[in-house]
Amino acid sequence: MYHLRKAIARSFSRRPVLVTCYPLRHALAMRCRAVALCVGCCTGGPFVTSVFAAEPLAKGIQDNSFLVEEAYNQEPGVVQHIFNLPIQFTGREKEISPSFTQEWPIFTQTHQFSYTIPHTFVENGGSENGLADIRLNYRFQALMETERTPAFAPRFSFVTPTGDASKDFGHNRLGYEVNLPFSKIVSNRWTVHFNAGGSVFPDVKGHDLWNCNLGASAIYAVSETFNLMLETVAGWNEDVDRRRKIDRTTTALISPGARYAFNLPNDLQIVAGAAVPIGLTSDSPDWGLFFYLSFEYPFVRTSAKNNEQRSLRSPCH
Repeated sequence: MYHLRKAIARSFSRRPVLVTCYPLRHALAMRCRAVALCVGCCTGGPFVTSVFAAEPLAKGIQDNSFLVEEAYNQEPGVVQHIFNLPIQFTGREKEISPSFTQEWPIFTQTHQFSYTIPHTFVENGGSENGLADIRLNYRFQALMETERTPAFAPRFSFVTPTGDASKDFGHNRLGYEVNLPFSKIVSNRWTVHFNAGGSVFPDVKGHDLWNCNLGASAIYAVSETFNLMLETVAGWNEDVDRRRKIDRTTTALISPGARYAFNLPNDLQIVAGAAVPIGLTSDSPDWGLFFYLSFEYPFVRTSAKNNEQRSLRSPCH
């Protein structure tokens, strides 16, 4: 089952953000609100409506997908904590693979560091559990999203050999992984994402193991704080069987889901979500459940926040 765990874990190591996440988006909206209110007082009010209409509902929740990586780095001074809880059912086997991801900007939105710590519980007659391979990720914001250009943020990861290979929780070899995520808001309510990537684990029982992955999703903003999601991922994976031969498998999942954002004081955004992944190939899980929880907030006061406060004061005095 390691090839499957690896394919699913690859989707979780995103991580799991002009492109914005909530705090800066909120700051800009507050600034526009202050200007709009003052101008609206002089013009009779229509300007207020036009300002709010310019902000797509799709921007209300960003960088909070489940299986497909979004191409949005964290903004300066904003940290995100992500908890994933996938549960997979294959025949009589059940696998639970909780993970924790933390994303940090490196001074600017251009560079981001993150790490993912997964743990695996397997029940199949007996039960086993243990730490899986930890990922250390660097992501470069190569393209910022514009009206015509998608966001693009290639990621490189070290897959550290922390998993127990005897339990199929790892390869006992340092791995290297690349993912190429693209994201684009295509209308007021719709956002699409696309991923393509791969990984290599050198010299695993005398073989170099190569893996490839594709992913895509469409997200519909019912409101600024509630999204419907449809994600699909596929992986072409290699492993070494007990005879030390290469075992190639193909996994594919389609996963309908939803997410809801709680926008709280001090620019704290909490996003909770759930999905039901369904296997599409014989090598995939039959079906599963996926639960998601994210906390995102500023850990330092940025210039955007200071400018917001100045903008709120100056137009009215």
